[in-house]
Amino acid sequence: MNIARLVDRFIVTEGERISLEKDFDAAFTPKGVDKSSAGELLTRGIEQLATYQDKLYAQDRHALLVIFQAMDAAGKDSAIKHVMSGVNPQGVQVYSFKAPSAEELDHDYLWRCTRLLPERGRIGIFNRSYYEEVLIVRVHADILAAEHLPEELKDKKIWGRRFDEINAFEQYLENNGIHVVKIFLNLSKEEQRRRFLARIERPEKNWKFSLNDVRERRHWDAYMEAYEDCISHTSTKHAPWYVVPADRKWVARLAVSCIINARLQALKLEYPTITEEQRRQLEEARKMLQREAGQQEV
Repeated sequence: MNIARLVDRFIVTEGERISLEKDFDAAFTPKGVDKSSAGELLTRGIEQLATYQDKLYAQDRHALLVIFQAMDAAGKDSAIKHVMSGVNPQGVQVYSFKAPSAEELDHDYLWRCTRLLPERGRIGIFNRSYYEEVLIVRVHADILAAEHLPEELKDKKIWGRRFDEINAFEQYLENNGIHVVKIFLNLSKEEQRRRFLARIERPEKNWKFSLNDVRERRHWDAYMEAYEDCISHTSTKHAPWYVVPADRKWVARLAVSCIINARLQALKLEYPTITEEQRRQLEEARKMLQREAGQQEV
């Protein structure tokens, strides 16, 4: 399987106007790959990611922010769990964003995410993000009405302004060595229906079920329109969107692994080189340890 070609298949080019239904197949399967072989490829991808993460942490110059957005039941949690299963927990930070708190509503809409950005040398994962402000807030007018904004700013131009603000913010992050990868898990409405039924019918999945999730299906078309507009306006060269097929979880996990590894590979990460003074100290330490061993033998 050509990994680079697979990754390119999912990327949204800057300025491209997309249709999720026409341009992206939620049930897509890579040619020549089945569930078994995908598992083997994912295992190798996890091992590769662990190596990249180790170099990222040691170099302490870059950070990677991976943003997941999706409709409910698309598999965000399981993708994060499987793809990041082999990395050092000290180097990864995962945050999930729900409805904003009273404190968060008293700040600008980027505040709650900016305070949780990854440190240099680390991978940060946002399960949902500031993009909710141009998605669910756009679909549900009552949420925008409740935000503590001056009324004159709650006009029809707010979405365009927020697209521009987000693009400028992500350029700022890139300029500071924080590289942004944005993944939309593209789930079909029918597959979501099946997964909701599974949550109802299987006792071990009951805890995942929420009646409100089913009620949100009434707004499916509005969400698709919001996602298409958002992705089309905020996929940039420095912070592109990847639309990943999510009807088959094993395909989604493999694609996510390939995308993250490709972005880290592009950073050309290396372990830090040591100075001549550090090399001299290493040699001195070696001799001290060897003398210690000799003394013990005597």
